[in-house]
Amino acid sequence: MRNVKIIFNALQSLSFSKIMRLLRLTLSHPLFSIMGLYATLKSFSLAQKHFPKTHSNNGEGNAFRHALWTCLILMYCCKISSPRKALDYCKKMTDMHEELFPNKPLETKMDLHNNQVGMDYFMELLPGIHRQFFETSFFVDELKNKTKAAKVLKSLDDDFPGSLVYLEN
Repeated sequence: MRNVKIIFNALQSLSFSKIMRLLRLTLSHPLFSIMGLYATLKSFSLAQKHFPKTHSNNGEGNAFRHALWTCLILMYCCKISSPRKALDYCKKMTDMHEELFPNKPLETKMDLHNNQVGMDYFMELLPGIHRQFFETSFFVDELKNKTKAAKVLKSLDDDFPGSLVYLEN
């Protein structure tokens, strides 16, 4: 319930033009949007469970949450459509999130990077598992391992391909 309140408060903060952009994405892909919302709530819940102190700031838990978020969006959307369409929607949704709720440039780089790590990880798993059989548990342990090995992002020029990144507090 707390996570629903966070999302509702975030939506209330949007300007009219940002609400219209969000509606365009939502109305063009209503089922994907429902799946994306569910993935958002689930990723918040799991990040809070596994990283209660750092999931809501720019720490390791936030890196885990963003990568898990994209994996879950892809998992749910792939159950009702093709992986290519699911990936395109996931990229649009997660990039739009960064545009609608802007952060400082380093925070944005961190979030976009971790989103991409999650998408890449899902796509790596896809050839070995039929998309209808994916489960959340397929991602959590490996993303927790990736979180343990996460790198500290210190500048916009830093590049850590395949690794999760976070900011020092």
